[in-house]
Parts: sequence; structure tokens; C-alpha cells
Amino acid sequence: MKAIHLLCVGKLKDSHLEALEKDYLKRITNPPLFIHEVKASAENKLAEAEAIEKKLKELGDSSLCLIALTEWGKTYTSVEFSGWLEGQIQQFSKVCFIIAGAEGFDADLLARMNAKVSLSNLTFPHKLARLIAVEQIYRAQTIRSGHPYHN
Repeated sequence: MKAIHLLCVGKLKDSHLEALEKDYLKRITNPPLFIHEVKASAENKLAEAEAIEKKLKELGDSSLCLIALTEWGKTYTSVEFSGWLEGQIQQFSKVCFIIAGAEGFDADLLARMNAKVSLSNLTFPHKLARLIAVEQIYRAQTIRSGHPYHN
């Protein structure tokens, strides 16, 4: 089954953002989006990388397209992102976006990524980056389906 995964270091603890995220998750259906959280480790990228690697193994990492959401990634317009994401979905059975912890990605983990994507030239707190990623995945789906949400 085709699926999109969003793997985040740390938990979303804001009830307002959780409600918005939950609303988008109900709308994202083709393919569905699943969110996974791993424990943040204060100022320890290696421990976070190990937690990410463990979760990737649970997801079947050999069939995953791994995408780092990082400020140094490629930027897209929403329409470009929609087309690019569709290509990844067609090529791989599972697409997994990863948001690292406050210290960023461990170099070895970052080297494993199939792609690096930036959500913006601006910098966002992790909880907002997570919500923006979810919204952009929903927007990409609406663009592909011709739904008027993007207008």
C-alpha cells in the first residue's frame, strides 16, 4: 500500500496545532499520511538519529524514499512540490519526510536521504514546520486532484 510518513523528533504538545493537524490528516487520503514521533534528546543528535533509524526499520526502510526537511534543502512552489511528490509516490511504495530535532540532522543520517527539501527560506519552530509540512502534503494532494483548495 502506498503511504506517506512524517517522522518527527519530539512531540506536538500544543492542542491548537494538534487540532489543525488532525483536521488535515482526515483530509489526506490518497495516499494516507501517518505521523510518527520519536523522543527528543537534549543536544544529542546521535541519540535522535538512532531513534529515527529504529523507527525507519519498523517502517521497512528498504522500501522508503527518505526526505529530510531541512533549511538546506531544495525549495519548491506548491505546484512544483505537488508534481515532485507525485513522482516520489509513483517511484516508491512509501515516502517518509523527516524533521530532525533542534540540533539538526546527524551527518550520517543526512547522507542516507534520497532528497532534502526546504519548506521555506524562513526558519520555523519545529511544531510549526510540522504543521506546514502536513498542510503542504494536503495541498499537493488537492493540486493533483484538481480540487479548488489551492486557488
